[in-house]
Amino acid sequence: MIAVLASCGGDEGGAPSAPPVPAAPATALKRLLVVTHTEGFRHGSIPVAEATLAELARESGRFEVSYCRNASDVRALLSAEGLRGFDGFFFANTTGNLGIPDVPAFLSSIRSGKACLGAHSASDTYHDEPAFLHMLGGEFLTHGNETEVEARVENAGHPAAAPLAPTFRIYDEIYELVTNPRARVNVVLSLNRHPLDGHPQAGQPGDFVLAWYRDYGEGRVFYTALGHRDDVWQNRLYRQHLAGGIRWALRLDP
Repeated sequence: MIAVLASCGGDEGGAPSAPPVPAAPATALKRLLVVTHTEGFRHGSIPVAEATLAELARESGRFEVSYCRNASDVRALLSAEGLRGFDGFFFANTTGNLGIPDVPAFLSSIRSGKACLGAHSASDTYHDEPAFLHMLGGEFLTHGNETEVEARVENAGHPAAAPLAPTFRIYDEIYELVTNPRARVNVVLSLNRHPLDGHPQAGQPGDFVLAWYRDYGEGRVFYTALGHRDDVWQNRLYRQHLAGGIRWALRLDP
């Protein structure tokens, strides 16, 4: 497309008109594949998660979402060829072995510069693929009853935490991980006490990491353990948390 100056001519014998000026090319939207296929427990909040991520894309105007909802989608969209069509992948409450045709090729695509994001049971995915869990940064072990917790922001400068107060309360299902990931990730949110979830150690001091980010080769990985409930996905603070994580992972912020 050519942009033309409003005044194209001059007086006869005057200075020649300026040449047409090429318009600045429109910035291409980043493409985020939202994976919601499950091979284990299926969260009832998945439709709300899909809708929330679509709304965040529209509000941003800087990325768009596509969906990978079943085994045939996985075989096509997460194949070595299909991976090329996306800038990032968001595992939204996935569980089990998803059937990615070539997991090493998927991990290589993240190492080469793509983004990988996960919410809640993304850490309950691929227990039989240690390399996937290493990339993500943590592995689900168990959880207690849903409960209200006071989350602490540990890195207020990160886009996933910048809109949040130093502490905020949220009601959700809180995960316990196989090992504490603190030594291998950059922590965004955490708890300093065991959730009041019916566990024998409920309320006792502890270190429970809720959200983190990390580099993976040239790629970026973001994970939040929150997101079990419908109303969490609809929560304003959680949406801001997700939006910041997406912007960081897709390199949409300066």
